[in-house]
Amino acid sequence: MRNLEHPGRSPVHAAGGMAATSHPLATSAAIDVLRSGGNAMDAAVAACAVQGVVEPQSTGIGGDCFVLYAPEGSGEIIAFNGSGRAPGQATPEWFADQGVSEITEHSPHAVTVPGAVDAWCRLLEDHGTRSIADALQYAIHYAHEGFPIHDRIGFDWKLCEAMLAKDPTAKRIYLPDGTAPKPGSLHRQTELAATLEVIAAEGRDGFYQGAVAEDIVGHLQSLGGGHVLDDFTNAAGQYVTPIKTSYRGHEVYECPPNGQGIAALIILNILAEMGLDKLDPLSPERLHLFIEAGRLAYAERNALVSDPDQVDVPVDMLLSADHAAQLRDQINPGKATVNPASTGLPGGDTVYLCVVDKDRNAVSFINSLFMSFGSGLVAPKTGVVLQNRGFSFNLDPAHANCIQPGKRPMHTIIPGMLVKDGRAVMPFGVMGGQYQAVGHAYFLTNLFEHGLDLQEAMDLPRLFPNVGGPVDVESGVPAETVKTLQAMGHKTASPTKPIGGAQAIRIDWDEGVLTGGSEPRKDGCAIGY
Repeated sequence: MRNLEHPGRSPVHAAGGMAATSHPLATSAAIDVLRSGGNAMDAAVAACAVQGVVEPQSTGIGGDCFVLYAPEGSGEIIAFNGSGRAPGQATPEWFADQGVSEITEHSPHAVTVPGAVDAWCRLLEDHGTRSIADALQYAIHYAHEGFPIHDRIGFDWKLCEAMLAKDPTAKRIYLPDGTAPKPGSLHRQTELAATLEVIAAEGRDGFYQGAVAEDIVGHLQSLGGGHVLDDFTNAAGQYVTPIKTSYRGHEVYECPPNGQGIAALIILNILAEMGLDKLDPLSPERLHLFIEAGRLAYAERNALVSDPDQVDVPVDMLLSADHAAQLRDQINPGKATVNPASTGLPGGDTVYLCVVDKDRNAVSFINSLFMSFGSGLVAPKTGVVLQNRGFSFNLDPAHANCIQPGKRPMHTIIPGMLVKDGRAVMPFGVMGGQYQAVGHAYFLTNLFEHGLDLQEAMDLPRLFPNVGGPVDVESGVPAETVKTLQAMGHKTASPTKPIGGAQAIRIDWDEGVLTGGSEPRKDGCAIGY
C-alpha cells in the first residue's frame, strides 16, 4: 500500500463492472454502457470510439486494433488481429518505379488500410450485445457538440503543430487559429461526426465502401499513393491463436506476430531466472538487466517479426527455454553490452483500455494511429486521420518486414491478458509505441517481483532502451541510479515526453471484487460500480 501522505492515487475497487481508459470521457462512456446492460465488448468499442474523437493524436477510425477477450473470464483466450494491410500494388518494384527509395513517416506510402472499423463491427457482432450504431453514439455526440481538451492531450497536440500545418485539412481541423487548442478549450470535429454517422447507419461498409472510402483513396492517390478502392473493400481482420509464456504462476497471453507481443514474452523469459525479487525496483542492477533484456528481445523482433501469412516467424523457437537461456548468457550483470545491430523506429501514440463486466467478460483492447496523428494526412471531406503503420515496412526484399501486397507490417500495439488456474485474472496493457513490449514486462515484474499494487506498478518511474540509441530515462529515476547506469556503459537521455501509459483490471474470483489502475502520465481513470 502506498504512503497516503505522498502524492498519488490508490487503486479502484468495485464488485460490479469496471473500465479503465486513458481519458475520463471514454471511461465514463464505458461505465454508462455497462450500467445500462451492455457487456464488456460493447463498452470497450464505445469507449474506444470516444477516444478516437477526444484523443485524436493517439487513435481513431483511420487506425488499427488488436483485442484479447476472455468470455465470462474463461482461460480460453480469444485473440483478434485488426491490423491493416499494404495496398495491392505495394511491391518494392512499384516503389522503385515511382522513384521512392524509402517509406517516410508522413508520406501516403506509410498509410496502410485501416483495420479498426472492421474489427469493431466484427467483435460486436460476435461478442457484443449492442450494434455499432449504439456504440458510436457517445463519439458522435462529442464530435458534434465538442469536447474539452485535457492536459496531456494538449501537451502532445502542441508538439505536433509543425507537422499538422503541412496538410491543409489537418491544419484546418486540428490547428484552429493556427495553433493547437489549449487545455480547457472546447474542440469540435464536424466532418468526423458525419463520418461516424455514416458508419452507424451502414456498418463497416459505410467506411470501406462508398463516399468515405472514395475520399480517403482519392486523397492518397492525389499524393502519389498506390491505394485503390478494392484495397478497402477487401479489408478484413482475423481471429488468431494467441501466444503465451508462464511467469510466476500465471500464463501471460499476447497476440501473435505481426505484433510485438512476442518480444514482451521473450523479455519475461530472459528475466525469469535473474533474481529480480532480490533487487530494489529502481536499483541500477535491476534496471540494467531490463535494458539488456530489452535490447536483446528487440533485436530479435526487428529481425524476425513480420506477417506470418507471408513470412515464417519462428515463434516456438523464440519462446523456447533454450533460446531464453542463450540470450540470458549474453548479459553481463555489471556492464552494458554492445548494442545488437538493428534499425529502431520512433515512438508512437496509442490508446489502451480494458473492461470487465458483471459476468466477468474481460476485454483487453488497443487501438492506434502509430505516431502522433499518424501520417499527419487527413481525408478532406470525412476528417479521417490516417495511420502510418506502413512506416514499419522497409524496401529490402531480403528483410522479413519488406513491404508486399496485402502484407501487414510489424506492429507495436499489444494487448495483454493474465490467466491463472484456468481463469482470466487481469486484462492489462501499456501504451507508447515501441515501449510497449518492455512496458509489459516492467509492469508485470513490478507486480510479481516487487510486490507493488496495480497503481504503484504504473506510477514507478520508467526507462526505455531505444534500439540503436540511448536509454530514455524519466526524471523520477534516482540520480545515483542514473550515474551508476552510465558507469556501466549506458548512454542515457531525457525523453521528449513521459514514457508510455497503462491500464489494468485485476479480477479476484474469491472475493468477487475488481481492482483497477490507470496511468498517471495520461488524463484517464479507472471507474467501477
